[in-house]
Amino acid sequence: MKSLAGRAGNAVGAAACLAMLAYAIYAEKVLGLAPCPLCMFQRVAILALGVVFALAALHGPGRAGGHVYAVLIVVAAGAAAAVAARHVYVQSLPPGTVPACGASLDFMLEVFPVFEVVRKVMTGGGECARVDWRFLGLSMPAWVLVSAVVLGVYGAAVNSERKTPR
Repeated sequence: MKSLAGRAGNAVGAAACLAMLAYAIYAEKVLGLAPCPLCMFQRVAILALGVVFALAALHGPGRAGGHVYAVLIVVAAGAAAAVAARHVYVQSLPPGTVPACGASLDFMLEVFPVFEVVRKVMTGGGECARVDWRFLGLSMPAWVLVSAVVLGVYGAAVNSERKTPR
């Protein structure tokens, strides 16, 4: 049985990231679910993960390169999982304990340095605590968390497999 190693396996990972981003845009534009700042950071992290998968698929690395891509995939997936986990935590807080809504992400990016914006967003605001969408009992950030972990493990496995010489 042939494994999904190499280009095909990485293409599957890139396609999964693309599908997640496509659904996020669909949810925003068609379903009318406005993304909060934490949602936007999750999109950026999933985009970065998809780019790494796509580069690995195009490159078709050997063993050493595969390990480098595995590390990059784990880092990108870890970033997505960390932001999603923070979002799930903010959504789990009881009403009245969530920080008040702050300025919009666009405004903060214009006024504050990038690292200050990241710090402010990661504290989560009232708009990030609202759960507007569920599937099988999980919110969208919870599904991003699950997906990021699965894609990180999958990408590490696909890119760390022993390659047979041709």
